[in-house]
Amino acid sequence: MTTPAGPRVVTFGEIMLRLAAPEGTRLAGTQHFDATYGGGEANVAASLAGYGLPAAFVSRVPANDLGESAVRFLRGLGVDTSGVGTAAGRLGIYFLEPGASQRASRVIYDRSDSCMATATAGSFDWERLLDGAAWFHTTGITPALSAAAAGAALAGVRAARAAGATVSVDLNYRAKLWGWGGSAAEVMAGIVAEADVLIGNEEDADKVFGIRAPGSSVTDGRVDPAGYASVAATLSERFPRLRTIAFTQRGSISASENTWSGVLWTRDGFHVARSYRIAPIVDRVGAGDSFAAGLIYALLDGRAPGAALEFAVAASCLKHTIRGDVNQVSVAEVDALAGGSGSGRVER
Repeated sequence: MTTPAGPRVVTFGEIMLRLAAPEGTRLAGTQHFDATYGGGEANVAASLAGYGLPAAFVSRVPANDLGESAVRFLRGLGVDTSGVGTAAGRLGIYFLEPGASQRASRVIYDRSDSCMATATAGSFDWERLLDGAAWFHTTGITPALSAAAAGAALAGVRAARAAGATVSVDLNYRAKLWGWGGSAAEVMAGIVAEADVLIGNEEDADKVFGIRAPGSSVTDGRVDPAGYASVAATLSERFPRLRTIAFTQRGSISASENTWSGVLWTRDGFHVARSYRIAPIVDRVGAGDSFAAGLIYALLDGRAPGAALEFAVAASCLKHTIRGDVNQVSVAEVDALAGGSGSGRVER
């Protein structure tokens, strides 16, 4: 196997067993599940490996067949799993009920006392794990698991900053996970303060920091990109280290049909990407992770901010057509869509 070339990216978080009910079946009534693996930060590493970058994932899994299967899954996608250790505990699980038309998708988490939920700031040898890393990525999902996991995430971003790596954080607010007593606003403020790049969806800044975009109503499926310039400006004032802020923009017509775009702020300007109409949606889970991976790849590739945003939006648009958490597409496929080739005609 050829060793990937390019800047090394390290991601940190939890990989889970994903159990999805068949389309058109409710979780309460299903007798079959489609089993695979996924998780925000693991999905980013897998996408980046698919783009040909050296991508490493840092985590903990149980020393049993499920833990080994999760590691093999990532390794099969080209991810460096040497930073995945074993620990007492269990593998986290999430159950997915795919939505359709006016019925929304639903997720049930089963992650209490998982190996990552019990990880602490001292569980990882960051000096070794970050050796040669140009970029470090994590999200707001891991800190939501427990106070210990929040401490581990904060230690990771601080170590990455000390090592000279660019730090990106995806807010990834998950209301169902913040049950351990910590405030998402306070915990994430400490982590975002260490970041160079902040990523979120159309409602994360509101849910985490109470910063709402004027002119948008996520409940009604209406998103006004221009309003996010003020959201980014407010965030940049609060977190002066940030030099890039990006938001995905989902307009929800129904569970089966969305519009999809994104915006990106830098200190030199504000960019709005082209909008895609996605219908029907095959699987929207992992779209935000594919956006983050696309943005990281494009920025490391030296692309200008506007071009990097278009690549990230095109990559995450394609994710909606692929079942499972991971966006299994190539750079050439993303560039083709970003360049206007989106008719879906058969390639012969």
